[in-house]
Amino acid sequence: MSSHNSPPPAGDWRVPVIGGVPADQRLLAAVPELVRDVLAVLLDRLPTYRRLPRELVDGELSRTTERRIRTLARAVRTGETAPDEEFATVREAAARRAEEGLPLDAVLLAHHLGLEVCWQRMTRHAGDGDTADLLALHRLLLDHLRQITAAAGAGYFEERRTIVDERHAARHALLTALLDGAPAEEAAARAGVRLPPGYAVLVLAVADHPDEHTAGVDRTVAGRRKLRRLRAELDHRTRHSALSVLSASGGVVLVPLESRPSAVPAAEWQRLADTVARTARAAGVPVLAAAAPADPAGVAAAAALACEVLEVAQAFGRPPGLYRLDDLLLEYQLSRPGHARPRLAALIQPLEGAGELLATLRTHLAGGLNRRHTAGALHLHPNTVDYRLRRIAALTGLDPARPADLLRITAAVAAHDAERA
Repeated sequence: MSSHNSPPPAGDWRVPVIGGVPADQRLLAAVPELVRDVLAVLLDRLPTYRRLPRELVDGELSRTTERRIRTLARAVRTGETAPDEEFATVREAAARRAEEGLPLDAVLLAHHLGLEVCWQRMTRHAGDGDTADLLALHRLLLDHLRQITAAAGAGYFEERRTIVDERHAARHALLTALLDGAPAEEAAARAGVRLPPGYAVLVLAVADHPDEHTAGVDRTVAGRRKLRRLRAELDHRTRHSALSVLSASGGVVLVPLESRPSAVPAAEWQRLADTVARTARAAGVPVLAAAAPADPAGVAAAAALACEVLEVAQAFGRPPGLYRLDDLLLEYQLSRPGHARPRLAALIQPLEGAGELLATLRTHLAGGLNRRHTAGALHLHPNTVDYRLRRIAALTGLDPARPADLLRITAAVAAHDAERA
C-alpha cells in the first residue's frame, strides 16, 4: 500500500491526541457505552440484523464488538497492524453470518458502521490544532478498515462456497438416486427438498455454438460459456427447483410437477416447451429435447423413455423444441424393429435415386400438403411441385393427394428414415 494510505511505521508513530486526550484513551474509557452505541446503530441501519435472535445480539455480537473496539484502541496506540489472530476471529465471525444467511453487504457494512461510531467518539472534541492528528488517525482507520473488510469477505465467501458445495453434493445425490430408481426420501431430506408429486424428465441435446468451431477460439471455453448461459436460464425459468446433470452437449433435467404424472395439464407442457425455447435462445444454439412425466419412483424408466423419444426425434430430423411420445407415436413405433417396417420402407424405395423427389415428399408432408408452402420452402414454382408429386405417384403407386394413400405414404417415409437410422 502507498504511504499516503497507511500509517507511518510503528517506530515513528505518535498516538494522535484529539482535544487534548490520546485517541486510544477516548475509546478505552467508553468501551461499554461504545458497545451499546455500535449495536444500536447496527440494529437501526441494518434490517437483517434486527431479525437476529436477541441472545445472539446480546451475546456474541456484544462480545465481538468489544473485542474490535479494544483491538482498534491498540492499533491507535501502537500504530501497528492488528495481530493475525484478530483477523482470524473476523473471518470466523463472517463465516457464521454467512451460515446464518445474512447478506455480504450487511456484514461488511456492519464493520464500516462500527468504525464510524468509534471515529465519532474519538473526534467529537477535536480542535483547530488537531488537524495533523486527525489526518494520521484517519489514515490508520482506513488501513484498519481495509484489513478488516478483506478478512470478513474472505471468511464469508469461504463459508458460502462450502455451503454451495454441500448443497450441490446433496442435490446431485438426490438426482442420482432418482435416476437409479433407488428410494429417494432420505436423499431428499439431506438436500432440504420435498419430493413433488411428479417430475417432467427432460433429456436435452444441445448443438455446438459457432464459437466452438471458430479458428483461434478455445473450444472448451466456448462450450463452458454456452453451458453457463443455458444453466442460468434454466435455473431462472424453474426457480432453481430443477435437478440437472448437464454438459456442453446436453444432459438430463428433472423439473418438479405440481400434479400427478397422469394428469399434467396442457398448460404445463406448454410452459416446459417455452422453457426449452428460451433456454436455447439464452445459450445461442438449437436445443432438441424430449420429455416424459413420472412420479419419483418412476424417474429412471421415464428417463429411458425420454432418451428413446429424443433419438427418434433426431433420426427423423425434427426441428429444435420439446417432444413427448404423443408427438412421435408413429415414428416411435416404426423405429422399433419388426417384420412390417422394412416392407413399409420399400414402398418409397423407387424415390431413392430419383433426384429431389424424396425431399419434395418430406417437405410436402411436413407442410400439411400445401403445394404453395412446399413450393416456397423449396424455392420452386407450384407447377414444378405438381409435376414432382405426379412423378412420386407414378413411381410408388402412392398419391399424396389421395386420402386413402396418405397414411401409407406417411408411414413409409417414417419407416424409411427408421431403417436408415
